[in-house]
This record gives sequence, structure tokens and C-alpha cells, in this order.
Amino acid sequence: MVNYWAIAIGINQYELFQPLSCAQADAEAIKDFLVFQAGFLPENCLLMTNTSPPIGEKSSSPNKENILSLLEELAATFWQPEDYLWLFFSGYGVNYKEQDYLMPVGGNPDQVPETGIEVRSLMQSLQVTGINVLLIFDINRAFGTQADAPVGQEIIELAKELQMGAIISCQPEEFSHESTELGHGFFTAALLETLNTGKGYHFPDLAAYLSYLTPKLCQHHWRPVQNPVTVIPSPQPVILPPLTLDENSAAIIFPEENFAVTQTAPPLENREFITTTDKAWWTENASVETTLNNIASQETQINESGSQSLVESNHTLATSPESKQGGRFIPPLTTANTYPSRQTETPVWQQFIIWGGGTMVIVGLIATFLLRNHESFRFKNFSKTISNNTTNPPQFPPTFPTTQNSSTAQISFNPDAKKRNQAILELEKMSLVATKPEDLKMAIAKAQKIPANSPLSAQAQENIQAWCQLILELAQTQAQQKQYETAIATAQLITNKEPLYSQAQGVIKKWQLEAKQYVSNKTLLEAATALIIPEQASTYNRAIEVAKKIQRGQPGFENAQTSINQWSEKILDLAKSRAAQGDFNTAIATAALVPEVTIAYEDAQDAIQKWQLQKN
Repeated sequence: MVNYWAIAIGINQYELFQPLSCAQADAEAIKDFLVFQAGFLPENCLLMTNTSPPIGEKSSSPNKENILSLLEELAATFWQPEDYLWLFFSGYGVNYKEQDYLMPVGGNPDQVPETGIEVRSLMQSLQVTGINVLLIFDINRAFGTQADAPVGQEIIELAKELQMGAIISCQPEEFSHESTELGHGFFTAALLETLNTGKGYHFPDLAAYLSYLTPKLCQHHWRPVQNPVTVIPSPQPVILPPLTLDENSAAIIFPEENFAVTQTAPPLENREFITTTDKAWWTENASVETTLNNIASQETQINESGSQSLVESNHTLATSPESKQGGRFIPPLTTANTYPSRQTETPVWQQFIIWGGGTMVIVGLIATFLLRNHESFRFKNFSKTISNNTTNPPQFPPTFPTTQNSSTAQISFNPDAKKRNQAILELEKMSLVATKPEDLKMAIAKAQKIPANSPLSAQAQENIQAWCQLILELAQTQAQQKQYETAIATAQLITNKEPLYSQAQGVIKKWQLEAKQYVSNKTLLEAATALIIPEQASTYNRAIEVAKKIQRGQPGFENAQTSINQWSEKILDLAKSRAAQGDFNTAIATAALVPEVTIAYEDAQDAIQKWQLQKN
């Protein structure tokens, strides 16, 4: 079953920054909404503030060690692929040497890398877990310190690169502000208002309403305007548990498995700064889900003459005695740090066809190779030769080798050499080049102007067909070089008026998926490499386990396999070094860390047997 998780961090009292007034209230209100209105399980919603109770037997103080260890423990023990996580942070953010950091309670503006939480590392670690993440950062900037620099640009770029949902309280060049009258930061106040009125169950709706309401709130309270930034990944994530509607009472009912309380979201009432035109715009542009959520409040009309304080609406969150009890316990950590597999389940019959057919092909190739090279072939030496040829750390090159499963190889063309050559000659007559997509598009446009009743029409259509074919071939080459954006732009030159349009649209969709997978796998391998601590064999083993998540047929698989084999050889080298020092017990334990899927596994097993005898 898919689980929804939340970590709400709000820090008022910093050790070395000016204290904030509303960050703790921000985190508490977000946590209360998710539990009492959104249907999150209480034990899955964790609060970290200056005064929050312990999480199980551990302190919930929002210092760097506690935050990172909590994330690591959840990732290793509880989170499963396809789970959902809200990570909310209200506090100071710092940009240091063009890198963004979240500042925990002990953050030092003069020692940012040592005391801050690096956002890049945080986001990459979350991406490795395979869960769906929504980052919500209400970031304040420290006035009058060297940490007073625009913060947020790297977060935005990373969220786009990793295809991770993110909402930041303001533009990088703007400042986030708090309001003691509202009891919250302006951004969080707008976020709570949006969620409480049922506008936030669909990500685009949430983004649109926040972009509208946050600056309005700032203007209403005579404060500098701040405009939130939202990054919506593709496909759009489900950010809250699905809702159902009780037809008899028009009340919103949460799924039974979430153990949530049946409750109708309150309407957006009496806002003198929201005009009738604004309401009409929102109603017209709201999604079906948002419209459904508002059925219970259709009879409530916005009274433009009213002046009810926004803080009253923000405090309509349901409360109960249970909210002050427990609900934050994390069972003790029982397993080592592991990363859940991201592989999807495949029907048995498909697995049989894929693996059965693949096995037959592989066996045939191996048999042929062995027969032709039986006198000189030595598998183990051959493997070592490949591994030892590369001594530098693995890097992602501009291109990956094309695999049989790659969609970049799925364009088929009509090999009519005569028509093709004729079309290329026509290009030369027009002083156009067959290897330039823009020239091919220009030639197509000229040929399309020839009337259908012209004697040249038939030849023109053949040329158009050949030129479209050339465009797709160029796009295919670009995609094989992992220049996905360029390949897609090239294929898009073929419009619905031209031949091969359907084929172009098909490969464009495939390349879009490949581009996303390329970035994801590149980040995954970088994250695996970052885990390695030289001379610590266990870190190489852990890196291998992460890199193994890059599956065969995906962009970057060969690079991952190269890294895995190199790391396995490094583990074996460390084991041999310890055996040479006479420490056979440690050497055996080290060699046992070489995974079975690597080229060093057989040598490691042989070494273990030899060292067992020497030890005795």
C-alpha cells in the first residue's frame, strides 16, 4: 500500500542567526493539516521544532545531525518506492559559492558548508530512495551577514533536473517575510489558506492559487511582495491522498486506510482583497478535482465588504486530544542502510518471453564465440583485462552506447536509394545542405508550394518524403549521442502536414522518456560515487547496491556496470592488502563484501577459501 509521509521543520530560535517569530508555528500548522484534514497517518508525520517532543526515544531538535539521521533512518527502514513525502522547512536558507543550504538550529553564517545542510546532496539522496517527494521551503535570508545572498536558484534548477516537485516561498532575488498578525510567514499563510479551502489537492491548482494569493497577502498587509516559485515535474505527482465524495452529505471522505476524520474543507471567506473577477477566474480555471472539493461550499458567497482576519481561517484546523499524544514514534532501526529497489513488477508471461528469448540468444552467441576462440579464450583473464584497461574514476561521457532496447534505434526508413539521391541533388540545386535540419525544412516548404495539378507535383512529394526521412535520421543520430533536446527539436520540424509525422511524434515521446531516465541515472550514479570513502570496503559495497538500480537497457547502464566492476575490484584489493598484513579474519570479511554479480566475485571466493586454510 502506498504511504504518505511528512517531515515538518520549523526553527524560531537559532544559535547564531536572529530569531524568527513564526517558523515553528508554520511547521506545526502544516503537520496538523496533513494529519487532521489530509488523512496522513499521525505516526507518519514528524515534527522538528525548538520545542517538539522526542521522536520515539530520539531528540527532535532540528539540528543538522538529527535531521540527516532521521532522513537516513526513514530511507533505510520505512520508505518504499512510490511512497509520498512532504518535506516542509521554515527557517533560514543560505547561498554560499552558488550552492544553496538549509540552515539547522546550529547553523553558522561564517561556516556554511560545515554547519548547513547542502540542498544538492539532500535532494539527490531523496531521489535515490525512489519515493515521490514534494519539497516546500519557506526560506528566510539573513540580513546583514555574508549569508545574505539570493538563495533558491540552485533548488529550482535541481528540482527541474531531478524532476522533483518543489515550492519555494519567493523568487531568488526576493525576501520572505513573516507576519505576527497572521501568526505565519506570508507564504505559509497563503499555503494554509489554499489547503484549508480545498484548492491544493491538485498540484497545478496549488501552484496557481499560491502565485495569486501570496502577493495579495503581502500587499494587503503593506509588506514587500514575494512571488512563490513552483516546479511541477512530469508526470504530475499526486501530492495528497485521493478523496471521495459522500453523495448524501456532500462531505469529503478520506480513504479508509488513512484512518482520517471525515471533514469538509472550509471555504475561502470574506477576503476584501479577492475580487469577484478573481473568483470567476479561479472557478473557470479550476480542475475537476478542485471543483469536486468545493461542492460542500458552493452555497457560501464571498462578501467583499467583510473584513474577517485571515488568521481566523488559518486556525480552523481540527484539534483533538489525540493530537497532543504520541503519533510521532519511529520504530527502532533494525536493518542496515539500504535503498529500496525501483524495479517495477512485470507479468510472469512477459518475464518468460523476455528472459527465455534473451537467454537463447546469449547462449548461441557465447557458443559461437567459444567455438571460434576455444584455444585462447580465458574468461576470467578476459574480464580482468577489460577492468584494468580503465584506471580513472567512471565519468558519464557525452554519449552512451546504444542498446538493443533503446528507443533511439527504433526508427525505420525506406531504403530507396534512387529517390533519396534525387532528393539530395535537388537540395544541392537550391544550395541547401542535407545535414542541416533547417535547410531540409526550407526545402520541404518550397516543395509544398508546388500545385497538385503541376507535372512536378509527384516528384515534389517524393522529395518531401525523402527530406522528412533525412530529418528523422539526423534526429536519431542526435538522440544516440544523448542530445535529447536537440533531437526532439529536430523531429518537431516534421508537422502534421508532412509524411512521417506519426513516426516523428512516436520517437519524440520515447526520447522525452529517455531524457528523463538519462538524467535520473546520471544522478543515481553520481550519488553512488559520493557514498564511497577511500579504504572503507563497506562504502564500495553500498555504492554498488545503489548503482545496481540502473537497469539493463536504460541509458547509463554500461557506465554503471563499469563502475560496479571497478568498485568490486577495489574491495578485493583492500582484502588482499589486509591478508598480506596477516589479518586474515578482516581480509575474509572484506572479500565477502564483493557482490555476486561482479567480475571480482569468483576471485574473492577463491581468496576466501585460501585465507581460511592459512588462518587455520
